[in-house]
Amino acid sequence: MARPGANNGLMIIGVPKEIKSDENRVALTPAGVMELVKRGHKVYVQSTAGDGSGFHDEVYVGSGAEILPTIESVYEIAEMIVKVKEPIESEYNLIQKDQLVFTYFHFASYEPLTHAMIKSGAVCLAYETVELSDRSLPLLVPMSEVAGRMAVQEGAKYLEKPQKGRGILLGGIPGVPPAKVLVLGGGVVGTQAAKMAAGLGARVIILDIDLSRMRYLADVMPANVITMFSNEYNIRDLIQSSDLIVGAVLIPGAKAPNLITRDMLSTMRPGTVLVDVAVDQGGCFETTHPTTHADPVYIIDDVVHYSVANMPGAVPYTSTIGLTNATLPYTIKLAEQGWVEACKNDLPLRLGLNVVKGKVVYKGVSDAFDLPYTPVAEVLQ
Repeated sequence: MARPGANNGLMIIGVPKEIKSDENRVALTPAGVMELVKRGHKVYVQSTAGDGSGFHDEVYVGSGAEILPTIESVYEIAEMIVKVKEPIESEYNLIQKDQLVFTYFHFASYEPLTHAMIKSGAVCLAYETVELSDRSLPLLVPMSEVAGRMAVQEGAKYLEKPQKGRGILLGGIPGVPPAKVLVLGGGVVGTQAAKMAAGLGARVIILDIDLSRMRYLADVMPANVITMFSNEYNIRDLIQSSDLIVGAVLIPGAKAPNLITRDMLSTMRPGTVLVDVAVDQGGCFETTHPTTHADPVYIIDDVVHYSVANMPGAVPYTSTIGLTNATLPYTIKLAEQGWVEACKNDLPLRLGLNVVKGKVVYKGVSDAFDLPYTPVAEVLQ
């Protein structure tokens, strides 16, 4: 089978069903399939892969896809695998040498996955490290928008007393003050979280270390949102009176910093809710560990922790369309040119390469686990 990087202008693309717990998204919509097929590419979709998002097999067939019955059959035939979440352990042995895998990987937060992909000899191109010249992350943005908005939606729910929260209504009512929401990080997630919380009437503080970003946020946010510089002193002070704290810090391709440490929990009021959107990158709270939609929260020192690792998976229709809108131009480029030429010609796409044929080519991943680093130029020769 011809492999990516040395193709003839046509590519065999596989879309497996996501098998991570409570993951209902799918990597390509039927509309995305149609765009690839009309360019001459072959798209194989695993049976029922789109059911959770509301896209059924017959719609994919109508868009030009072929349906395969098993995940094994999809991995076996495809030159490029397009996914949503990182492969889990049962998928490791399905990934073939030289196969291109285009998905969210978040390598720096999980060492076993990194070693498994090195061993596989595959080409691992991560959505979350494709980076534009302005440092924005175009393939992370739509899911960050979903997760930021969901962080407040879920946080408001877990502030309810039956959920062990403080029993406070986020927006308050006339004569009763609203909740205080603290957002750590003023990027896409933090901005969306602040907009949602402010729209519900909460009092919101956004912390960030980028003064130019804070000036922008101060200009565009409503009057119930204020910005402050992020440092340990301010964090320790603000968490004592916050009702909902959203962790929204991202360092592209690297592990998130622990901005709230274990000892800080004792200074919070019982029923405070922490929502860690950075959980995919290891979390920005020391007490974070990944949870699922089936069992989303745990309590430490009377503080409620919500740290679902695939938050957008709870709204798969919205998430799948938003993700395909962002990834499809890159998927088409990879299919048309092969991964080598596409990454040579497109710097943002080149930055998405993390592990290539057994070599770690992304510095954040090599630093996270003290692994040998190979400059990406060496694998594109």
